[in-house]
Amino acid sequence: MFSFTVAAVVFGVVFLAELPDKTALAGLMLGTRYRASYVFVGVAAAFAIHVGIAIAAGSVLGLLPHRLLQTIVGLLFLGGAAILLFKKDDDEEEVTKPADQSFWKVSGAGFMLILVAEFGDLTQIMTANLAARYDDPLSVGVGAVLALWAVAGLGILGGRTLMKYVPLRLITKVAALVMLALGGFSLYEAVAA
Repeated sequence: MFSFTVAAVVFGVVFLAELPDKTALAGLMLGTRYRASYVFVGVAAAFAIHVGIAIAAGSVLGLLPHRLLQTIVGLLFLGGAAILLFKKDDDEEEVTKPADQSFWKVSGAGFMLILVAEFGDLTQIMTANLAARYDDPLSVGVGAVLALWAVAGLGILGGRTLMKYVPLRLITKVAALVMLALGGFSLYEAVAA
C-alpha cells in the first residue's frame, strides 16, 4: 500500500542530499547547452534505473533481523552525513558536446552522464537504506524518483538562479543534519528493540 508520508520523507531527504551533488551541476551545464526537454528525458531515465537498483538492494537489506538492519541503516546514514559534512566542493566537470542537437544524441548524453556519475552515489545508497528502513519499496521509489527528477529539473532549468539565493553549503548542511537525525533514530531503534 502506498504511503504519502514515507514518500514525502524520502523526497525531502533525497532532494536535499542530491541538490549539492555534482549531477545537479552536470544537469545545469547540459541544460545551458542543449534543449532542456531532451536533457531531462535522458537524465530522468537514468535516475529511474538507479532508484530501481537501490530499491532492490534495500529489499535485500530488509531480510536481515530488525536490530541488525537498524544498526546497519543507522551507520550508513551517519556515514552519508559525514560524507556531506566533510566533502570538498567539486569543480564542474567538463561535458563533451554531442555533434548535433538531435533528441537521441542529447538525451543519450544526459542518460550516460547520469548513469555513470550516479552509480554507487550517496543518494543511491541512501535510497537503498530508506527502502530497507521503511520496507515500502513503492513509496520509497516514488519519493526518490520524484526528488531526483525535481533536482534534475531545477538544475536544468534554474540552477543558476537557485544557487544565487540559497548557498550550496547551507543545502549540504541541512541534508547532513537530516541524515544525522535519521541515523541517530535508526541506532536508537536498534538499541531499544
